[in-house]
Amino acid sequence: MAFMVKHMIGGQLKDLTGGVGEEKPEAEKTEAAAKGMTEEEFEQYQEQLAEEKVEREASFAQKKAERATIRTHFRDKYRLPKSELDETQIQQAGDDVELPTELAQMIAQDNQEEEQKQSVLGQLTRLQNMDLDQLKDKAQTTVEDLKKTADKCEVM
Repeated sequence: MAFMVKHMIGGQLKDLTGGVGEEKPEAEKTEAAAKGMTEEEFEQYQEQLAEEKVEREASFAQKKAERATIRTHFRDKYRLPKSELDETQIQQAGDDVELPTELAQMIAQDNQEEEQKQSVLGQLTRLQNMDLDQLKDKAQTTVEDLKKTADKCEVM
């Protein structure tokens, strides 16, 4: 009860007096006492906080390394210049970083499709799918258009 009265009125009195005549307690309160814990509880709390911070930092570093791996993959795929920052992030994570499984599957499918397109059989299937009659008609109309414009041209 006394604590609540002091807490409610004490702050208002300090504001009025400007903090003049403020008495310091004889025994300085420690951080643990200020938070309402014993020293042992406070040490355990601090250790727990430190462990959580280390875990968060490790998780964050892992995520950064995964992103760097993805960027590195796309740089390799599109033949872009490499980044030293990405390489260092991957190395800091312990080189055990892999592409996410979904992305790895997508990349594997893309690679298979590109290999099929670049192969001789892929080129042949592409030719088979073309309509040769349509290509002939298009070529003939283009040639005819060129002849008409050449006849109209006064320079020739």
